[in-house]
Amino acid sequence: MGKRIRRFAIVCAAGLFLLGGCGRAKETGSGQGNGEGGGQKEKTYKIGVTQIVEHPSLDAARKGFQQALKDKGLSVTYDVQIAQGDQSTNQTIANNFVSDGVDLIFANSTPSAQAALNATKDIPIVFTSVSDPVGAQLVQSMEQPGGNVTGTTDTHPDAIPKTVQFIDKYVQGHRVGMVYNAGEQNSVAQVEQVKKAMEGTDLQIVPASVSTSAEVKQAAESLVGKVDCFYIITDNTVVSALESVIQVANEHDIPLFVGELDSVKRGGFAAYGFDYYDIGYEAGEMAAQILQDGKKPSELPVQYPKKLKLVINKKAAQEMGIKLNPEWDSIAEYIE
Repeated sequence: MGKRIRRFAIVCAAGLFLLGGCGRAKETGSGQGNGEGGGQKEKTYKIGVTQIVEHPSLDAARKGFQQALKDKGLSVTYDVQIAQGDQSTNQTIANNFVSDGVDLIFANSTPSAQAALNATKDIPIVFTSVSDPVGAQLVQSMEQPGGNVTGTTDTHPDAIPKTVQFIDKYVQGHRVGMVYNAGEQNSVAQVEQVKKAMEGTDLQIVPASVSTSAEVKQAAESLVGKVDCFYIITDNTVVSALESVIQVANEHDIPLFVGELDSVKRGGFAAYGFDYYDIGYEAGEMAAQILQDGKKPSELPVQYPKKLKLVINKKAAQEMGIKLNPEWDSIAEYIE
């Protein structure tokens, strides 16, 4: 009798072990499911975020991207990596994301997107803060990207022409100082756009090239006495050290035009721009279509910024010795 009881207990214990094991296997599998069927958990997507440097515009775009996915109800974990302006690190970040098997790469800047595309032709890539996606060879065309890449550009078709028109009409003198990184494709493309917009005017560019943010102040100082205003486009290297240019502009009463609104808030005089948060949010909506709806990047046209406005910093104007023109009241928003 005692032996029978022991055998029965062993059989029962074995059965409970098998049942418990099956229960754990089902729970583990449900976390990786597609959300269909009773009891299955929603899939958690892993997104690798690569950003060339930290500055307010790129940071705002990243926040907008994450908020869009949150608003869409997606469960997401992020691996955020900043290259600190180093191209070797930039490529390593992209390669690591591929090795980790992320579900999608969010590339925040032109160099970041180029490195991601160089690392993979299979994982979906959504970019933002890219000025010339076609020239950077990220997409075949704005309407039909092709491949595994799409996103939002930070170049509004009217931003540079309107800035040039403003400078031509209201700035005394014709020499426009531009500090930029000639190694950034997005910057080279914008300088060419500025040159084109200047056709038919007396304006001319006086360039100063840099390769690192540490060189920005010296480059700006080298233009003092040679230019009548500064125009800093959305160059990641220069914008990350914008305070250096602002200091030079303030000390020498040189109007400083910038390429985006965050730089106006930091102390630039004026910009025709848009909120980077918005283009990041639009990129997040595109990522949701890829992850949630099964869309391919090649099916999603590259999106332009939807809003453009002129913003003038009154305090910066005072610091740079600029007298506010009443004509600007009807065309600009002011910040203190």
